[in-house]
This record gives sequence, C-alpha cells and structure tokens, in this order.
Amino acid sequence: MIQQIQQNILLTGFEPFEQEPLNPSWEAVRALDGWSCQGARVAARQLPCVFGSALQVLDQLIAELKPVLVICVGQAGGRSQLSVERVAINVDDARIADNAGCQPIDQPICSDGPAAYFSTLPIKGVVKAMRAAGIPAEVSQTAGTFVCNHVFYGLMHQLATHAPEVRGGFIHIPYIPSQAARHPGQPSLALETVIGGLRVALQSALTLQQDVIEGGGQLH
Repeated sequence: MIQQIQQNILLTGFEPFEQEPLNPSWEAVRALDGWSCQGARVAARQLPCVFGSALQVLDQLIAELKPVLVICVGQAGGRSQLSVERVAINVDDARIADNAGCQPIDQPICSDGPAAYFSTLPIKGVVKAMRAAGIPAEVSQTAGTFVCNHVFYGLMHQLATHAPEVRGGFIHIPYIPSQAARHPGQPSLALETVIGGLRVALQSALTLQQDVIEGGGQLH
C-alpha cells in the first residue's frame, strides 16, 4: 500500500507587540494547527515582530515544510473587518520600534527587489466567500509599512524567486474584544469569527483556480 505524502499549509501569526498582552493573529492561527483542508494539513507557526528576524524564520519554515499554500496573518487594530491584502510594497517605514528596538525609516526590504508584489491568493474570491459565511471582510489596498508588510513582501519575494507554483498572501485581522476593552471606541471581532474566516480563506485559496471579477477597489 502506497502511503500518500501529507501536504502542508503554512499559516503564521505574530507574537504580541506595542504593549499588547496577546496578538490575536497568533491566537487565531494556533487554533487551526493540525486542521485538515482539501487534503492538506495546517502547520501554525509564530513569527517574531522583528524586522529581518521574522523573514529569517519564515524562510526557514518554508524550506522545512515545503507548503502548497502560505498565508501570514497579522493584527491591525482599528480595522473592523478581516482585510485580505492585495499588495506588499518594498519599504520599511516604522512608526514605532519593533520588539528588538529597531525602527527602520524609508529602508528597502530587498535592495534588488521590485517596488511591489501582488498577493497570489484569489483575494476577491476569499472576501466573497467570507461574506457569504457571515464574516465581515474586505479587500485591503495597503498592508502598512511595519513588520506585517515586511513579512508580506518577503514572503512574496521568496515564493516568486524560489517557489512560483505556491500561492501566498497576507490577511490582517482586527482586535478581539478583550483588546478593544483596553482601547475604548476601537472595533473588534470575536476570536471564533476570525478563526472561521481563516478557515474560509484556506478553503478558497486551495479550491479557487481563478479569482472572481467584481468591484473591490476604493476611492481614497
């Protein structure tokens, strides 16, 4: 009997940063560790919220797991929906220091890389499927210029140059309620809702061969 090799999905979240007691991206991602989807198994891993080191860890994980899909997840306090990111830009421009005390300003992520990379996820299909499942979701046109964008750009550069057949992308998630209670007026989503949205994203990314064509742009 021939044993079928298990395919891997790499799903990453971040450690806490900016005095937060937790990072909802990691709380959501780790809940899906070991979950099977379309014949592939989720490997949830945590990335440091540190420029440079986060990409070193990510590159090691990709080399080790040889995933068929990579989705990185990060916290975006102030957003009210799951934000499926469209584009990563080649610049680090940190408003605050990372967890190692580094604060790069206007520095390229990759000196010989292109100005930007687009996600290779079916971003509009993912958003449509999330909304159909009752989960607030949107296409986002900016992943910021902090460690989230740093990881998103580094991921897409790594896949473009070494594994172009592998889909990859980034999803930002809001605060969860326990965090929003510490930031009055900020929106939040229940952790269970975020986890459900990530399940939908993984299923869509593995099953949709072509993205859907529908409006997802913004005026401003």
